[in-house]
Amino acid sequence: MYVTCLDLEGVLVPEIWIAFAEETGIEELKLTTRDIPDYNVLMNKRIGILKEHNLTLKDIQNTIARIKPLDGAKEFLDKLRQLCQVIILSDTFTQFALPLMQQLDMPTIFCNELIVDEKNMITGFKMRQDNGKYHAIKALQSIGYKTIASGDSFNDLGMIKQAEKGFLFRSPEHIQKDNPDVKAFTEYDELFAAIKAQVESEK
Repeated sequence: MYVTCLDLEGVLVPEIWIAFAEETGIEELKLTTRDIPDYNVLMNKRIGILKEHNLTLKDIQNTIARIKPLDGAKEFLDKLRQLCQVIILSDTFTQFALPLMQQLDMPTIFCNELIVDEKNMITGFKMRQDNGKYHAIKALQSIGYKTIASGDSFNDLGMIKQAEKGFLFRSPEHIQKDNPDVKAFTEYDELFAAIKAQVESEK
C-alpha cells in the first residue's frame, strides 16, 4: 500500500517567494531552498527583509491570490490521486497554502505556521518539527505504508532518500549532479509513469 508524498512549490505551484520578489522588486527574496539548504536560516533572512521593507502577511497573501498551479499540475495530481493516496509535504505555511490547495481540489497538506503580530507583520515561524518531510515519511512507514517521494530542493532530499522510491522533479542541475543516484524528471507524464511503475510492482 503506497502513499506518494510531493513537495509543493516548484513541483505543483510556482515558488511563492520568487513571485513575491518579482512583484516587490526585492531580489534577495528570490532565494529558496534550492540556494540555501538550511530552512531556518532562509526564513529568518526573509523575515528580516520583510521587516526592513515594512511588508506584511497580507502583502504576500495578495501575491498568492494571483498564483496559479503550474501547467499540467492539477491534471497530474488528479490522475495520481486515483492511483494511490497523496500527501503534500511542504515547508510553506498554513497562512499561504489555502488558496493554492483550493485550486488543486484540497489535497492533504502537512506544513507549518507563521507567527504574526497585531500589525500583521510576520515575526517568526513555527515548524511542525525539524526535518519534517523526512519524519513524515518515517511515520507513514511506521504504520505500514510504503512511500514514494518527489521534490526539487535540498530540503526534499531527506524524504526522497528515506522513501522506498524517490525522484527529483524539475530540480536544478547542481542538486541533480550531487545526487546522481536519484532519478530526475522534468515532465509530469514521466514522473507519473515512474510512480505508477513502482506502485504496480507491488501488485
